[in-house]
Amino acid sequence: MLAAFAAGLASILFLTSWALIHRGFYKRDQIVDTPVYHRYGTAMDDRRIPYRDFGLEYPPGALPVFVIPALGDADFPTFTRRFEGFMAVCGLALVAFVAAALVALGAGARRLAAALGFVALAPLAAGSVVLSRFDLWPAALTVAALAALLSGRERLGHGALGLAIAAKLYPAVLAPLAVAYVWKREGRREAIRCGAIMAGATAIVVLPFLVLSPGGVWDSLTRQASRPLQIESVGSAFLLAAHQAFGLDITMDSSHGSQNLAGTLPDVLAIVQALVQAAVLVAIWVAFARGPADKERFVLACTAVLTAFIALGKVLSPQFLIWLIPVVPLVRGRRGLAASALLAAALVLTQLWFPFRYWELALKFDGPASWLVLARDVVLLALLAVLALGLRERHANGLARGRAT
Repeated sequence: MLAAFAAGLASILFLTSWALIHRGFYKRDQIVDTPVYHRYGTAMDDRRIPYRDFGLEYPPGALPVFVIPALGDADFPTFTRRFEGFMAVCGLALVAFVAAALVALGAGARRLAAALGFVALAPLAAGSVVLSRFDLWPAALTVAALAALLSGRERLGHGALGLAIAAKLYPAVLAPLAVAYVWKREGRREAIRCGAIMAGATAIVVLPFLVLSPGGVWDSLTRQASRPLQIESVGSAFLLAAHQAFGLDITMDSSHGSQNLAGTLPDVLAIVQALVQAAVLVAIWVAFARGPADKERFVLACTAVLTAFIALGKVLSPQFLIWLIPVVPLVRGRRGLAASALLAAALVLTQLWFPFRYWELALKFDGPASWLVLARDVVLLALLAVLALGLRERHANGLARGRAT
């Protein structure tokens, strides 16, 4: 009853935040993806087959977000209103699934209030980017999967995670943790079944389009891996800082739908960053698999692996931070409060240059925007450190308890 009441209040607060980001300075200089989404949706409404009849850079699980607002040959203003309504519904679902996850974690009133309040107010910190990107859709599916897993519905959770992967590939980094969680708690056979359910849920969405256009689907799935060092990534942030401080010569190149740094040094940094990212992800997976599989540790590992994927990636678009909004507040105790404060700082720092100063950053390497990018990325690295250290400490505590018994 308490959780339902808290979720209801948080939903009202979320809708208030949603209304506020349509007003005042939030409306200034917006950089939106909705024209691209409208083009995709209109093509599907005209019965053109995605990947075969037109190119699309997102996986098939994203298609409902594009086609539903475009039904009935909707013009762009109508599409935009419907799309924002769809995202608002995803945001409300996100609040509900966070509440369900907290109940499964045995959260008390203070923890419920803090976590749900953070999620409800997050649009104000993130800014207008939440209105014109579809990331609330996979974020809602991802936290639904976590809520189901924490509630003991392992098969349902893996099915939801499979759908989340089909919507936007990033939840795949949670798959090894989810399977390991079930393996350690329910045994190898159940883990294999859950893994098969997850793979099957992804395949149900992806395979029909893969059969119709294997090349088109493969291109959409692999395009992200071939992207260069995006201008907001950690590597780019340090190069921008070096440009401001020491006059390092850097060059911007627009490709893959983003603005990137071009040249030998950025290319080398992109490779190094990808290797570091992979190593950290594997380290987190292994650390979790070697320790106890209690619920709080599982949440901490999931949050850490998502943060590593975002903070260390060679692409770090502003909307990626939306992925963290429903999971960081689930972390327990003072560490959770510190992590939520760092995420809030990262969201606000991002909003200080995006969208208002983004083109000054991309085209002119604007000084204040360059330092803001560096500050945001350092905050994300600090968030990763806080979470990773927590995972290590919980592992050590678990080993100590095991020896004591």
